[in-house]
Amino acid sequence: MNKNSVKIVEVNAENWYECCLLEISKEQRNYIEPNAISIVQAKFEPTLKPYVIYFEENVVGFLMFNSVKEELDGYWIYRIMIDKHFQGKGIGKAATKLMISKIAKLPNAQKVIVGYHPENKGAHNLYSSLGFKDYGDRFGKEMAVIKYLYE
Repeated sequence: MNKNSVKIVEVNAENWYECCLLEISKEQRNYIEPNAISIVQAKFEPTLKPYVIYFEENVVGFLMFNSVKEELDGYWIYRIMIDKHFQGKGIGKAATKLMISKIAKLPNAQKVIVGYHPENKGAHNLYSSLGFKDYGDRFGKEMAVIKYLYE
């Protein structure tokens, strides 16, 4: 896969509906909200930044992060999903790197944090491959892992 084939674009009038039609596997449904819920959430929480993931001009995924610091004094990734037909191709990793680059430009960005259910092996593999580490932080049923931007 050519990394340049992956891009992220803010959710807009041209891409939101197609993004809402994307699907994850049955096994993943317990771990992530539908994209439509996330897009509505961003409407009412304006610090959340929703993006559509494109691969070769096709809408294949969704991601969202908060543009203000939260718990653990970091910027949080709220969502990342890749449609079940496009998983396992490195698209999620490439898109997450693009998102981290955007977060790194935010004020006083020193770390990026993401929470996920410990049984979500796909999320675990993705985030550990990008250098996120588990320092023992837990929020309800989720573990929070941290990537320091300048180590």
